[in-house]
Amino acid sequence: MFTGLVQSLGRIELLDQDHLQVIVESPNDPIMVSDLALGDSIAVDGVCLTVEKILSNGFVAIASPETLKRSTLGHRDQATKLTNLEASLRMGSKLGGHFVTGHVDGIGCLRESISTASSWEMTFSFPTNFSELWSVAIAPYIILKGSVAVNGISLTVADCDPERNWFKVAVIPHTYQHTNLSHLQQGDWVNIEGDILGKYVNQLLNGRYTQNSLDSAFLAEHGYL
Repeated sequence: MFTGLVQSLGRIELLDQDHLQVIVESPNDPIMVSDLALGDSIAVDGVCLTVEKILSNGFVAIASPETLKRSTLGHRDQATKLTNLEASLRMGSKLGGHFVTGHVDGIGCLRESISTASSWEMTFSFPTNFSELWSVAIAPYIILKGSVAVNGISLTVADCDPERNWFKVAVIPHTYQHTNLSHLQQGDWVNIEGDILGKYVNQLLNGRYTQNSLDSAFLAEHGYL
C-alpha cells in the first residue's frame, strides 16, 4: 500500500523480457538503496513492484507480461523517461495522500497542461486509439473532488467528464517540480489508478442492486421513507 506521495525519481532500463532495472536519480533521497531490502514493495510510476536485487544506485524488479501490457512500464517510448518512486507505507507513517494500491487500472495520456498563477492545470484523457490498454470500468471512480493516482501521484480531480473520457487536476508547484509531471509532454502516456474505496463501494452495490433498484421500496427498506 502506498500514499501517492513521490519520494524520488529514477530511470528504467529493460534488462530482458520481464526484468526491470531502476536507477535512482537522487542518491540522497530516503528511498535510496540504504533503506531498501530484498522483497520490499516499490511503486514505480504507480506500479507496485518487488525488489529482487539491490544495486549500488538502484534495484532490479520483475514485472509480469500483464503489468507491462497494462502500464507504461512496457511502453517506455510513449512515456516520460523519468519515473516516480515511492516506498510502501509503513505502520505509523503519515498518510498525506490517499490509499494507492499500485495496481493501475490502465493507461491515459496528457491532453493539456496550462500554467496558472498558483498551479498547473493538467488534463488527462483516454484516447480510443489505445483503449485496449485501459479499462472503461475506471470511469465510475473519476468523480469531482475525488482522488486519483497519476503515475503514482495522489491528486484531486478538479473537473471531469467520464463519458468523454477526460479529467483535470490542479497540481501545486511542489508536486509539479518534484515529480515527473514537469517532464510530461502533450500526448505522453501515464498510469491511472482510481480510488480503491470507490471500487469496493461499486462492487458491493453491483452485487446486490441494479441501477433501477433505487425506488420507493428500496428507500423504505433502508429507512429513508
